Amino acid sequence: MNYVGIDLGTTNSAICTYDGESVRLYKSPEQHDVTPSAIFIDKRGNKYVGFRAYNNAARSPGNAATLFKRMMGTSTPIELPAVGLTMTPEECSAEILRTLFGYLPDDCRTKDTGTVITVPAAFNQMQKDATMSAAESAGIGKVALMQEPVAAVMSVMRTRNTDGVFLIYDLGGGTLDIAVAESISGRVSLLAHGGIAMCGGRDFDRALFASVVQPWLLEQFDLPTEITTFERHLKLRRLSEWAAERAKIELSQREDAVISLSESELGIQDHSGAEIYLDIPIGRGLFDKLIEEKVRDSVEAARQTLASAGLSPHDVERIVFIGGPTQYKPLRDKVAFELGIAASTDVNPMTAVAEGAAIFAETIDWGARGRGRKGARGSVQSGSTLGLSFSYIARTPDTKARVVAKLDHEVPGTEFQIDSLDTGWSSGRIALHNGAAIDLQLPKAGENTFKVFVFAPNGGPMRLSEDRIVIVRTAASVDAIPASHSIAVAAKEKLGGAVGLVYLVRAGEHLPKKGKVTFRAEESLRAGSPGSLIFQLWEGDIREPVTDNRPIGALHIRGNDFVDGVIEAGAELICEYEIQDSGRIVLEVTVPSIGASFGDGRNFYSRTGGRGAIDFTKAARFVEDQIEETLTRLAEMASKVDDPRFDQVRGKLEDAETKSRSSDSETVKEALDIVQDARRLLSQAREDHLKDIRQLELDNIVAFFNEYVRQHARASEVSSFDNLTRTAQRTIDNNSRDFEGHLDDLRSKSFTVLWRQDGFVVDRFRWFAEASHLFPDSQEHAKLVRAGREAMSAGDMPRLRQIVVRLDTLRVGSSGEADMMAGVNIVRTR
Repeated sequence: MNYVGIDLGTTNSAICTYDGESVRLYKSPEQHDVTPSAIFIDKRGNKYVGFRAYNNAARSPGNAATLFKRMMGTSTPIELPAVGLTMTPEECSAEILRTLFGYLPDDCRTKDTGTVITVPAAFNQMQKDATMSAAESAGIGKVALMQEPVAAVMSVMRTRNTDGVFLIYDLGGGTLDIAVAESISGRVSLLAHGGIAMCGGRDFDRALFASVVQPWLLEQFDLPTEITTFERHLKLRRLSEWAAERAKIELSQREDAVISLSESELGIQDHSGAEIYLDIPIGRGLFDKLIEEKVRDSVEAARQTLASAGLSPHDVERIVFIGGPTQYKPLRDKVAFELGIAASTDVNPMTAVAEGAAIFAETIDWGARGRGRKGARGSVQSGSTLGLSFSYIARTPDTKARVVAKLDHEVPGTEFQIDSLDTGWSSGRIALHNGAAIDLQLPKAGENTFKVFVFAPNGGPMRLSEDRIVIVRTAASVDAIPASHSIAVAAKEKLGGAVGLVYLVRAGEHLPKKGKVTFRAEESLRAGSPGSLIFQLWEGDIREPVTDNRPIGALHIRGNDFVDGVIEAGAELICEYEIQDSGRIVLEVTVPSIGASFGDGRNFYSRTGGRGAIDFTKAARFVEDQIEETLTRLAEMASKVDDPRFDQVRGKLEDAETKSRSSDSETVKEALDIVQDARRLLSQAREDHLKDIRQLELDNIVAFFNEYVRQHARASEVSSFDNLTRTAQRTIDNNSRDFEGHLDDLRSKSFTVLWRQDGFVVDRFRWFAEASHLFPDSQEHAKLVRAGREAMSAGDMPRLRQIVVRLDTLRVGSSGEADMMAGVNIVRTR
């Protein structure tokens, strides 16, 4: 079988194969180790991928697609306006994968080929699913994903198989991955990993343009202050960034460089008609200052990762640097100095991830549905009247392996012998008894084949049903891979209770992980009915509010999924799950009462809904909404309690607010990631001041009811609300977990009253009509808004209510995800 590893990078990609003994790198047609992750389509429709595309992209940005990996798992379009084409990030990635796979010879592209594609550890479930979608579109058959730090570790172990703890610092074009690994006799455990989703060489390029190139251009030429916001200056910006990147690369070899382009190379005039050129000297000292903040953030991420592993820098032998930006020696020196850990150059930083991915591909059982790893133990049933078998370690990174004989009947005078079919070595005859053992030398990587002989007491050979032993000497063996994200199922704490998260895996737990969780149906579901039982999957560790976590998708058991019977309320729903090495999820739900299982092979990921649907080219207002909402929450909490994390939250939100104003989709995406970090801190503060914050939340919902709702409520509704308020107050006093369920019920009671009021429905519709930025499908939004205005003009309130409900289900935002909570209809069991 062929084993392939692909490093699908933000700026560059690479492909390798592994035959069990040696790794081979397949170079680009230009004979470079890596291929730029760039696509260029000329006016005649000719498509180019790689170096030619990268070089032409700066000169004709309207014909090119680059840096799309950062938008994987979102609905952000990749526009090529010069050729009237719009691509998705997945389609762009598929082009890169297809090109790389085309480098391989025909005998490496068969149905038996197993391919591992690497993804950053920081990738969420939507991004991983998008990568798998790209691989499927590219026509790559058997595919598994692997976290880039794991692949890097495999590459390190191939070149330096020594014991100790080492830190992987993988800084690519778009992301930073940190991994702490421990090697003992060739067996590796990842103790922890972390990183930063938006931190890489691309950010260095942007800093260089914003702080050096743009100010120089504005000083020398007649140009608008914000040239990055004008489409007519896109070519100038792209060529300037291209020249800046060339100078940055030159600084890896020299103390000084020049960001330069001649008038003829640019071919652009300023507003006064002057020909624009670039001639900007830059030294390492200035560049170091520009990247200082990102490097400092990366060092802090490394410290946090070490701390999560319970280690200090004194426990770590070396830092292994991976990724193109780490070829800049001052960066390596700075990181090593700040951490107090010696630097290492054990591997090629540009190809190590692809090499390690190919090696890891050999460890996968490609015949298994879950793409689990091959078993380490082996046995040979040799039969004969002795009931003889041999057990052994079938896969090991060691240079020797022990074979142990097992017998049902011992016969004195019987002997056995094991010979190497590779080297001719022989153990010689050894007395055969139960537990007899031989240590076999494994002289070469890959398969080592041996033949077993057994001799009767009279010296004659005995016939064996199996006489071959194959032991694979692996490059390395990864025993423990920590999960990078926590994954949970949303379920009610009890019948009619609050929705909470039942965790299948916590961040840091070892992968792969299999398990079983039992839930119960909250409501009945009849065969053929339109309803469904919903297993919502969420990613994150925020306990309250649950909707601050990231929605992954849902597995639905629908009425039309089974042909007979009823899943009664209270019926057992047995959820069996597997979290693979890459973090991807395999889920199956068995319902014993009807003798059926659901979910095998289904794709429940939902990149068309929730936050995965965001188009970051027009998400600035959405991010601003999220910032404002989080600031409001912060102000409310700060009015009640004091916590040092509040200052951190303010700082993060100020940073996010600045970034959200950018016209650059990458920067806007980074802003939303920062908001998520701020919300995580607020959630932690809530947990530490739970009683006070619960009281604040209850007081707020009661104040809202008194000011806006009570006047419209029926007497029975007022009484019910007031009774539930007293119940909620008791749960605060008793520190009960039921509080959040009561709070949800109070919100629901308020909404039920308001929903009857025509004015509330009209106001809600008008808000939706103006908030086009919340709707991924702009055409559908416009269509519904027109229909809503027609309903308002005709006084058709039932129709308007239907339209408002439809708009609410289509929008992106935390409130929409809160509505998802209302759909949870499974109950956790204790």
